[in-house]
Amino acid sequence: MLRRWKNRLLALLVPLLVPFVASAQTDGTYSGYSPYSVYGIGQLHPGGTAWNRGMGGVGIAARNRRFVNITNPASVTARDSLSFMTDFGVTPRFSLFTDGSKRSVNTTVNIEDFVISFPLWNKTAMMVGITPLSDVGYKIVSSNIDLYTIQNTFESAGNGGIYQVFAAFGGTLWNRLSLGVQGMYIFGNINKSATQSYSDETYRNYHSGDSLQVNNLAVKFGLQYEQPLTTTSFLTLGATYKLSTGMLGHHIHYLEEGSYYREREETQLSSAGLRMGDELGLGLSYRRSDIFMVEADYTRSDWRRSGFDAVPGLLNVGEKTFASSAAQSFRLGAEWTPNRNDIRYFLKRCTYRLGAYYDQSYYTVDGKHVDAVGLTLGMTLPVFRYYNGISVGLELGQRGLAPGQIKERFIGVNIGFNLFDIWFQKPMYD
Repeated sequence: MLRRWKNRLLALLVPLLVPFVASAQTDGTYSGYSPYSVYGIGQLHPGGTAWNRGMGGVGIAARNRRFVNITNPASVTARDSLSFMTDFGVTPRFSLFTDGSKRSVNTTVNIEDFVISFPLWNKTAMMVGITPLSDVGYKIVSSNIDLYTIQNTFESAGNGGIYQVFAAFGGTLWNRLSLGVQGMYIFGNINKSATQSYSDETYRNYHSGDSLQVNNLAVKFGLQYEQPLTTTSFLTLGATYKLSTGMLGHHIHYLEEGSYYREREETQLSSAGLRMGDELGLGLSYRRSDIFMVEADYTRSDWRRSGFDAVPGLLNVGEKTFASSAAQSFRLGAEWTPNRNDIRYFLKRCTYRLGAYYDQSYYTVDGKHVDAVGLTLGMTLPVFRYYNGISVGLELGQRGLAPGQIKERFIGVNIGFNLFDIWFQKPMYD
């Protein structure tokens, strides 16, 4: 049986990890698209699987043996003792951008996560996987004609992203306290470019750009304490802390002015002292058996010492004033399953979710944060036996709430495939 599952796992890993590697290369495609990804290392990924995101992204204090929860490494211990779980997610996203009378639309489809989770020994378990950390994708074009009927066109574009491969280990003490630690390898490429061209060949065109290759290791800690209130209801307190980590790799800046001038400069990111912010997360949840759960989370991440303000490749904002800042988010979510064991009505076996969130960006532009709000809906449709299912979520949100900011209204569909099986069963025949 073990050999059979090894073959199944290899068959899953190969085709699923190839798109991740391909998308990590900056081949001109967009893994995400937003004009706000021009700032810093791009738009930070909200994290979590389709299960988490259907509830507004909560999960720091969630303990559910049916789903993989990647927001807190301590949650890996919430499981059946011999269970093997896999989660794979995809998100199509439609965005509408408005700036005064100007409008544009964009659609992207991105792989969100691939995670496997399995028990180890005596109340310990582990999970490994890969998820996006940030997305860069934008293209801004403007043109005008001067008094001499010479047309000049300015184009700014960027693509790429940062990803993280992780392995998390957790254990439970005294049947109530679970501790976890997660190690991550962060890697990716970000390309940004700007071009100024003229219709008159006597004018000198120029093209400049920045290419960043990023990598390093990071560590995240988590804990969850579950307090029984009755025989079927529980209150859980969760906390996570991700250490601030330096950015390694290199930065290439280049400039071309017609055919007369070429400039190329390469620097090591370690010499620039760049850092990703640390992150503190707190969560509180109430759960009643496998029927109902509600949770509230708060996270804060401090990027004020990131050093982004002094690196051109992370400061490509034109005349805007960019500054690193502290990010924070508030999330609220709930899920409800009418009757998991109902044999007559399929919809009563489904799980329904609702959530909301408010996010504050890790930077300011002209002294203002780029905030986002959203509402989420979700459900899981059970498939076959055990806890196999398909999770589907709908996210409605807007980024850019302050006056004068570009309004980014988006609709995202989160689709997750939850695979569940029991390992090391030995059939008995009488």
